[in-house]
Amino acid sequence: MTGVQTCALPISCMLDKKNPEDEPRQKRSFIREKVVKQPLTRKQILFRAGCVILAAAACGAAAGTMFAVVSPVAQRYLGQESTEESTAITIPRDEPESSASQESPPEVVPSKPEQTEESVVDSESFEEQVQEIIANYKYTTGDFASVYAGLRDVVAEADHGIVTVHSVKHGLDWFDNPVETSGLYAGAVIGSTPQDYLILTPDGAVENADSIKVTFADGSEVDGTIRQTDQVSGMAMVSVRAEMLNESTANSLSLIPLGNSYSVRQGDPVIAVGAPGGIVHSSAYGFISYIMKNVQVPDGMTRLLLADIRGDAPTGTFLLNLNGQMIGWVTDDYERDQLTNLTTAMAISDYKTILEKLSNGIAAPYLGVRGQEVSTAMEENGMPAGVYVADCIQNGPVYNAGIQNGDVIVKIGEKNILSMKDYENQLEALHQGDTVTVTVQRKSVNEYKEDRKSVV
Repeated sequence: MTGVQTCALPISCMLDKKNPEDEPRQKRSFIREKVVKQPLTRKQILFRAGCVILAAAACGAAAGTMFAVVSPVAQRYLGQESTEESTAITIPRDEPESSASQESPPEVVPSKPEQTEESVVDSESFEEQVQEIIANYKYTTGDFASVYAGLRDVVAEADHGIVTVHSVKHGLDWFDNPVETSGLYAGAVIGSTPQDYLILTPDGAVENADSIKVTFADGSEVDGTIRQTDQVSGMAMVSVRAEMLNESTANSLSLIPLGNSYSVRQGDPVIAVGAPGGIVHSSAYGFISYIMKNVQVPDGMTRLLLADIRGDAPTGTFLLNLNGQMIGWVTDDYERDQLTNLTTAMAISDYKTILEKLSNGIAAPYLGVRGQEVSTAMEENGMPAGVYVADCIQNGPVYNAGIQNGDVIVKIGEKNILSMKDYENQLEALHQGDTVTVTVQRKSVNEYKEDRKSVV
């Protein structure tokens, strides 16, 4: 208390007043007293400061403990998700060897001391000895078994990155009774972030699915989320929250790295994982029989890998090289009657741009053109330089905009289009939902005339 206030009236005044109401009201004054505290000593100041600091520390610790205890509970019951943003995925691009050799600067090779005749003779003699040893080596069944043991090791390692994608769909039967249909598909874990694991699977696995379950190699099952699908590659990306996996599952999981399909050669051995036999976690061995180059696909050109290997496209089959790297996935979209004994796979290097978009939940842009570059011979016949439209895919954006077969695309936006590479690069810069002006040259009776179409 900082002061004491008292009120007092003189006794004589109180006795003289017969009727207080008859007396004129007088202004009364109050007596104020102020108690002045003694100044604090240095010891007292230090003591009080210490008490304040200890109290603040105790309150802070209590608040931190309370937050740590209450926060998970609040998130569980209130449905609050972590505000941490997903980490962006970047997939490096591969360049064809021909392009890489043209663009790369010449390699500087340091000069070597001149070889004497004796050293040349020794080198040639050594190579001859090696060839002789190889020719005279007697291969045994043990050597054969050792080779297959190495293949089995690659399969075993890759199988830890293969999961089962369980798609559940709800509907009605002919009598309007609710029914549930499900399917089992193979998926390959191709990447991860601190928040998610990314699973590549056929787009049929998630088409019209009401829910997705993902079963890992050790039998653990968790909920999956559809990130994105793509109709050109025929693949989809499913994600699983990393926090949903127990420690044992996470430790046993192996990512399947993405390889370079441009380095694949005819005759290379390949391994099929996923579901080549129609059953998830089956496998097969084979060789690359043929490589088809410059195959027209929607909005680009690609390579197709043909292998004498079993493969099941709808369920999901992935081709690996001997290093366990994915070089493609099996497809039924480009089957031909004369290739019934071979399995066709999409070459992965041509789709890494799309895979990056799918991994980040971004839909790949789509115009719907099968085309080819205007060749020198076509230019000599009067056709303008650009991309010749061989086919407008029905109900695609370009088709709906009024572009026709036989048109030559010469510009997308303000970018001149002189090759399929120009077309693909400009398409990559677009986003789904963008409106872009496509300029074409259309042949009239005797000449080509420019026409501009707005494509959505």
